[in-house]
Amino acid sequence: MRSTRQQLAVLTSFVLAVVVCAGAAVAQAPALDPSTVQKPQPTVPEVFTIQGQFVRVAYNNEGYVTLGYKLANDSVGEDWMYLQAGITVRKGTEPFSLTREGISIKTPDGKVIPLATQKEYAEAGYLRALNARGKVTKDPLNYFPVDASRACSMSYFADLGGGPGKISYDQVELNYNRACVGRLFFKVPGGIQTGQHWLVVKFAKSEVQVPFRILTKEEAKAFKDNWQEFQKALEESWVK
Repeated sequence: MRSTRQQLAVLTSFVLAVVVCAGAAVAQAPALDPSTVQKPQPTVPEVFTIQGQFVRVAYNNEGYVTLGYKLANDSVGEDWMYLQAGITVRKGTEPFSLTREGISIKTPDGKVIPLATQKEYAEAGYLRALNARGKVTKDPLNYFPVDASRACSMSYFADLGGGPGKISYDQVELNYNRACVGRLFFKVPGGIQTGQHWLVVKFAKSEVQVPFRILTKEEAKAFKDNWQEFQKALEESWVK
């Protein structure tokens, strides 16, 4: 297990690598202003990685969070943000009940938006159209520590009809051997905007902030064929 200082060193190396790669991506797309490519700046000690074009992983010594956000990236201007997430605690950490209040997002303008309630979700018509899009647009979230081998569902939201699998819960029980996956919905005042966002998950003693950037069309075009360069730069930073 790396120390906090080592984690920060890794993160710093990755940030520098991202800046270099971002410049390379911009060079291939003249319409993209380099100043629009912002590097993530977490305010907590952690490590984060890129596992796909729209898949991010962030973790510390206590918690581990995987995030898929392709649908959110395709929903600029819409009032509801749909994220797919996988969450667990690290081995050696006590079991933990993650409540609805422990999950939020930070937006580019500094707002902190809490996870929606089941009531808000129901009043929005169970977001049928958004959920239908979510069934088609699924991000792979099977990036968990090797010890998290038991499947676990995060059921903060339930759809109309009741019955098995259609009951919402305000918390999920996390254990190091459970890989908990589920949908997260946020009602975004003024609509989803482009720019740097963070999914924030508060564990018992710390929080993990997963960076995800809602891209402009120009950024998406530049990043589409270059995300593997970002991933490669991160992997190289681990061996320095």
